[in-house]
Amino acid sequence: MSPILPRHHEALVDRQGMRLAARLNEGSAQLPHSIAERLRAGREQALARRKVASPQTVRGLSLALASGPEEGMGWFGRMGSLMALCLLVIGLLGIHEIQNELRARELAEVDLALLLDDLPPAAFADPGFMQFLKSADSE
Repeated sequence: MSPILPRHHEALVDRQGMRLAARLNEGSAQLPHSIAERLRAGREQALARRKVASPQTVRGLSLALASGPEEGMGWFGRMGSLMALCLLVIGLLGIHEIQNELRARELAEVDLALLLDDLPPAAFADPGFMQFLKSADSE
């Protein structure tokens, strides 16, 4: 999608807003003064909110890195993005290693329980014994 499209869209929205404002202004001359003042205050509030919200406009996924593709990212922005990506990858690798270690410990505990148990390991391979264990757990 080219950067011209959003600008064109913004221009169309602005033109439509101007047309709407002109139509509203035509009818506002016939309104009582108190209603006209409330409308004026509402317009000022809307414009204030629009000015505050415009820098936070999301364009793609680059809200935290830049405000838009037309401004580009400098060297510092690219290094920051690269650093964030590296930290993310390191974090994911760390989580993977921790999960592998926890799984290995769980398996070691099961193996230790099998070796220290009074039953021979062949008993656990018997399908009837596994059924017995399931029924004993449910009771």
